[in-house]
Amino acid sequence: MSESEDETLVTQDMIDRQGVWGGERTSPPIAESDIRKWAIATYWPEKPPAIYWDAEYAAGTKHGGIIAPSDFNPFAWPVDRPTRPAAANTGQGGRGRTGLNGGQTDTYGVPMRADDVIRSRSRLKEWNERQGRMGLMLYTFTETEWTNQNDEMVRTRISTGIRY
Repeated sequence: MSESEDETLVTQDMIDRQGVWGGERTSPPIAESDIRKWAIATYWPEKPPAIYWDAEYAAGTKHGGIIAPSDFNPFAWPVDRPTRPAAANTGQGGRGRTGLNGGQTDTYGVPMRADDVIRSRSRLKEWNERQGRMGLMLYTFTETEWTNQNDEMVRTRISTGIRY
């Protein structure tokens, strides 16, 4: 069965949401112990770099104090977890219901530090459709932006979703 030129996996909801920032989340203040524990877990069984746990050492660096590893997530331990939308892949088969993670690209700004409060917001940045071996494929690009209490960019992430 061939697909006609006017068929699309793009929904009206996607068109309405494109470029519109969603609700914001705000982290609790980052604790120095959160940074230290994250670094220990990330580098285990090796000793993490001193910039992440040794205040005396960190004071003599260009950062002037302890910073968090770039992959630190201040939203990792929420008391109340936000509800997530239903997954695109419902397991029912059919066109546009199979979803894949197409990866992500992170761009880093200022490092996170103890007492920082991070604000996160996301939006559907763009999409494109193309024919693939599995038929019509939809690539969506979601942008997530993290800023600190000084409105400095901490991290921008572009996540790619693929549906067919």
